[in-house]
Amino acid sequence: MMNQWIITISETLLSTAVDILPIIVIFVFFQLVILRQPVANLEQKIIGMVYVLLGLSLFLVGLERSLFPLGREMARQLTDPAFIERTGGGTDIFWLKYYWVYIFAFCIGFATTIAEPALMAIALKAKEVSGGAIGAWGLRIAVALGVAISLMVGTFRIVTGTPLYLYMIIGYVIVILQTMRAPAMIVPLAYDSGGVTTSTVTVPLVAALGLGLASTVPGRNALLDGFGLIALASLFPMITVMGYAQISGWLAKRTKRAQKNGEETT
Repeated sequence: MMNQWIITISETLLSTAVDILPIIVIFVFFQLVILRQPVANLEQKIIGMVYVLLGLSLFLVGLERSLFPLGREMARQLTDPAFIERTGGGTDIFWLKYYWVYIFAFCIGFATTIAEPALMAIALKAKEVSGGAIGAWGLRIAVALGVAISLMVGTFRIVTGTPLYLYMIIGYVIVILQTMRAPAMIVPLAYDSGGVTTSTVTVPLVAALGLGLASTVPGRNALLDGFGLIALASLFPMITVMGYAQISGWLAKRTKRAQKNGEETT
């Protein structure tokens, strides 16, 4: 068993080193050939690169050995006919019997997004650049809610077998309408927030959930129905972040109006 783990980690280390080698070559080329400047703090950067290599390798092994199987197992158990009959037997509506799947998708989407390192970085930078006008936690919660709702809608789509393009068209129509009405400073951040959700923590679990669900729901095809959750997870955060800004703006105007009316009455 230990030998198998050593072989797996070694193979992953080698594969990861090959994957990040082009990035190193590009940086070195531009630094030494184009800029013609020595690399500052070279030793520190080399140590940091080793940490990146080790961290990515161990993370990939963890995904393969834990998160992917866990996602498939949870999807299998939640869609097991015996479980569905026991928990959803009181209704004849097919898609409503899978309500625990929707609840699980919402919870796992929120939890994984809150823990997403890329989102943490974006939220801290947004707070720093905006001088505190954009709260880091407010942004993270808005994005996490977007992903949670998207996974709930996405699992509903898999269960019912409805076409993905309907959800994408309706979603982007809402995004376009919000873009015309939302505060200008939040729009680029909202669009970027949709991208950072598809990162290291969220994607593996989302992919495992979608494929596991499509493999176990009767009449569904893993290739046709199992994918698409990540697309929705990139779309809905744009809606929730712009909605968060619009609601915050409306509440701020309401507070100012109330204060103004209070001053006038006094």
